Amino acid sequence: MTELYKKDVDLRGVATITLNRPEIHNAFNDELISGLTEEFKAMESDEGIRLVVLTGEGKSFCAGADLNWMKKMVDYSESENIADSMNLANMFETMNDFSKPIIGKINGAALGGGSGLVAVCDHVIVHEDAKLGFTEVMLGLVPAVISPYVMAKIGHSQARTLFLTGERFDAQKAAQIGLAHQVSLGRYFERDTEEVIVKFLKAGPKAQQMAKKLIYGVERRSEISDIKQFTCETIAAMRISLEGQEGMNALLEKRRPNWMEKK
Repeated sequence: MTELYKKDVDLRGVATITLNRPEIHNAFNDELISGLTEEFKAMESDEGIRLVVLTGEGKSFCAGADLNWMKKMVDYSESENIADSMNLANMFETMNDFSKPIIGKINGAALGGGSGLVAVCDHVIVHEDAKLGFTEVMLGLVPAVISPYVMAKIGHSQARTLFLTGERFDAQKAAQIGLAHQVSLGRYFERDTEEVIVKFLKAGPKAQQMAKKLIYGVERRSEISDIKQFTCETIAAMRISLEGQEGMNALLEKRRPNWMEKK
């Protein structure tokens, strides 16, 4: 049986997760959902992993739900559908809350839930020929489970048109609406992805993790006084941390911090 996804980790601690169902455009089913959920949980506590690159084998990134998986859903009761959707929601939540950087290397079509995977990545580089879209309404469905993560990226206004039409759009539009961060020409795709990886590896790993917590922490607080307390406590904790001390001393001593010397 072909592996549903492949995992490769290089000497820098860069883990590449490649969806590996190219014959069906890397569509996911319950097995892949479970596998990815457990994989990201395992990588969370793996000190050897610095960041993750998420991509797809073949011409597509991810075409959303596997048709064979969807066939089973047709006969599910409401309670069975809720349980099944919870598994999918847990995967997206696990990936979205992953403390280390996730770089989305979108090598081709990303449709439906595939565009949901794009939304939970911290930095997204899209191949110039990629097509994206929240195509669920074309099947009489809605992008329910992925909506919190997508709307956090593209906002209420874009969701109203893209969720309701199921329109497919190109890489340039994905960048314009905030779903992607950069578009790469095909001949430079690998080079551009490597440049992104190198950029992320220059930062302090603990600082990156705290930066993600900072973003979510500010977003989830509504009172100005709570935000002020939270942000002041966060920077104070980082200033006295080993990594913060190393970074500040490296600046004062005009040298590279120790996490960069390892590269």
